[in-house]
Amino acid sequence: MPPYLAHEDTGATGDTGTGVLPLPLVLVHGHPFDRGMWAPQLAAFSADRRVVAPDLRGYGASPVPDDTSTPLSVFADDLAALLDHLDIDRCVLGGVSMGGQIVMECCARFPGRIAGIVLADTFPAAETESGRLARAAMADRLLREGMAGYAEEVLYKMVAPYADPDVAAHVRRMMTGTDPRGAAAALRGRAVRPDYRPLLPRITVPALVVVGADDEYTPVAEARAMHEALPASTLEIIEGAAHLPNLERPEPFNAALAQWLLRTGL
Repeated sequence: MPPYLAHEDTGATGDTGTGVLPLPLVLVHGHPFDRGMWAPQLAAFSADRRVVAPDLRGYGASPVPDDTSTPLSVFADDLAALLDHLDIDRCVLGGVSMGGQIVMECCARFPGRIAGIVLADTFPAAETESGRLARAAMADRLLREGMAGYAEEVLYKMVAPYADPDVAAHVRRMMTGTDPRGAAAALRGRAVRPDYRPLLPRITVPALVVVGADDEYTPVAEARAMHEALPASTLEIIEGAAHLPNLERPEPFNAALAQWLLRTGL
């Protein structure tokens, strides 16, 4: 039976000559994007390890859910099923923004499968009451109007106003290419997510916390708080980037990730 999630599965799957089989790196995109947001990392890390980047349900080439709400637990269960299909017992799991919250949900649901985590431009707190109302209203708006207007409004918060025009255009294409039904269901599900702050001290695997220095959605202070709560974490602040440093500044992002993987033996 084919996996539910469309995905890219590339890179080394055997011994690289060092006598050590690198763990697969599984990368989870944020809202409202698709696996194309990981293109620089797929290119950089597939030379010596297996790299998997799925489209979450309702995004990219994955099926759009019939349900009006997709909780983070459903996204996490989809990822577990994909790992099963790909015969991946343990991996390094990373995510940006909503993807980072899905990583935290995975840590709660199947911690034994996760050898290390990357939390980029994300935060662990539950949604506020005003935030829940705002997400519900935005979900209704996307179903009513489509993605174009929303994409224009948030583009230069997703990436910095000074971002490379080609990067900004790529981000815009991903947002406008997303099915509004999938985006709306994710917004409603994310609105009722649990508070992951009590979970963080129990995540004892190595963690890399990354944040763009100019991120308005998840400021550096949020990243510092996660770093301080995680028992075995490294904090990297990417200058010259906003909410998507892996796309805006792929060279320093990839260097930080590569150094962390090497230092932790992952």
